[in-house]
Amino acid sequence: MAHAIVDNESFRDTIATVDKEGKRVWLFPKKPKGKFYNYRKLVSYALLALLFTGPFLKVNGLPVLMLNLVERKFIIFGMIFWPQDFFILLLGFMAFMVFIILFTVVYGRVWCGWVCPQTIFMEMVFRRVEYWIEGDYNKQKALDRAPWTSDKILKRIAKHSVFVLISFIISNTFLVYIIGVDALKTIITDNPLNHLGGLFSMVLFTAIFYGVFARFREQVCTIVCPYGRLQGVMMDKKTTVIAYDYVRGEPREKLRKNVERTAGDCIDCHQCVSVCPTGIDIRNGAQQLECINCTACIDACNDIMDLIGKPRNLIKYASEESIAEGKPQRFTTRMKSYTVVLLLLVGGFVTLLVTRNNIDATVLRTPGMMYQKEKNGNISNLYNISVINKTVKSMPITLKLIEPKGEIRMVRNEMVLPEQGLAEGVFFAELSREALEGTSTEIKIGVYAGDKLITTKKTKFLGPGQ
Repeated sequence: MAHAIVDNESFRDTIATVDKEGKRVWLFPKKPKGKFYNYRKLVSYALLALLFTGPFLKVNGLPVLMLNLVERKFIIFGMIFWPQDFFILLLGFMAFMVFIILFTVVYGRVWCGWVCPQTIFMEMVFRRVEYWIEGDYNKQKALDRAPWTSDKILKRIAKHSVFVLISFIISNTFLVYIIGVDALKTIITDNPLNHLGGLFSMVLFTAIFYGVFARFREQVCTIVCPYGRLQGVMMDKKTTVIAYDYVRGEPREKLRKNVERTAGDCIDCHQCVSVCPTGIDIRNGAQQLECINCTACIDACNDIMDLIGKPRNLIKYASEESIAEGKPQRFTTRMKSYTVVLLLLVGGFVTLLVTRNNIDATVLRTPGMMYQKEKNGNISNLYNISVINKTVKSMPITLKLIEPKGEIRMVRNEMVLPEQGLAEGVFFAELSREALEGTSTEIKIGVYAGDKLITTKKTKFLGPGQ
């Protein structure tokens, strides 16, 4: 009986938010409560606090995070990344994608339920405003069916006004991460006509966030986000997910007084369905497209088990294999191996960040120029240099020929490297004939700030040969 119910896959033919006629089914999930929900609130509020204070937190005089796509300047943990550092960002993105895949293979959709911004804003901000103004799910359903009285109109106006305000705050916060705090202050305080582009961005972002959280809601997870569809590829029977213990729970039967119970522990109360923010029945089986692993069904089921005197965790974190075989969930060798890989990926990316040069230089021979013979018999080549400063300090820089021994003559005056800026120059590198190794000699040029060597670059020096 238990296996027959679990093997019925007809529920996968439809999603909970669309009826048989293709119309939207509006969800009114019950307000969750319980141990896991309290843990999620702590995680969510910590992440929200970090999000909204992030633009004002600075490391080395720079924001903790800023992704300025217009100027192609990215700041992560107080370190500036320019286009020259693209390979580090690319490696970081690749490591992040591998991290997500391996994490999902082992631990399921923990990201979706606990860390995803869509889930945090929807469940911990907008739905809580809804509960505060309109009440729990039964009152929300009644209000939705009720005629348009003054009470309903006032509640809807109040709710959507708060939604717009929150969306405006969120949009400004995300905009700050793109253009910076100072630029946003200028847009807000200056004449709006002078910043029509910025004003349009604020309005557009506000409209998008309002549309997502007031209307589109859980359909972002089931229709737009590809992660739910990919989980079927990335997960298997060993993956830890939120699962219903059908071996213990089936067959289902309503609880009856003064009648000896011979059925499973599930009393078919539908509380796990009522509390689900995506409207699914977790008892249909694990790895459902809509399930975001938010743990609301675990808390709801545990409350019922406490009331009827049954053991908790009829719904729990477990793998399909552990439920089918009746084995406790264990930290397997595969989990350990994947966890080690995850730690190595994070460690590698952090190492790249820490070892990255704050000053980077590009040295190129001037195109179309051959070597020149000097009066003293030496050979010189003309070069162009560009030096980028990824710090918040300006500095004068000098160039020295490290290998082989020779001389560098700047065409113009000494170069001054501005903070977070670029300095360009032209110079001659001069070598004696004895230092040449043929028609092409590799030379090493040092870039100095005072007496401190800040970076070195290698390039080719052309000469007449021996």
